[in-house]
Amino acid sequence: MREYTLAAAAGVVLAVVLEAVVLRTGMFGDRRYWLALAVVGCFQLLVNGVLTCPPVVAYDPRRILGPRLACAPVEDLGFGFAMVTVTLSLWRWTGRRPR
Repeated sequence: MREYTLAAAAGVVLAVVLEAVVLRTGMFGDRRYWLALAVVGCFQLLVNGVLTCPPVVAYDPRRILGPRLACAPVEDLGFGFAMVTVTLSLWRWTGRRPR
């Protein structure tokens, strides 16, 4: 079973549902969010390359889809997306609440 792939997919789905259905901050319509996601993604690929090309970190091929970017499994981008999306969604949501 591809547990890593399932976990990454679940993270993406849960992050999108949290933002689009629960918190509804409108972040997906904000260009700044997509720019921040692109910047984080570039650095994530850089660090993933440093860690997975030598390889400092190894992945079990039975647990991932197979395609790689900067030597890391594509699933890593899903985890990065989920982490950034949830963090920024919660940040925006808490900033809009009355104090």
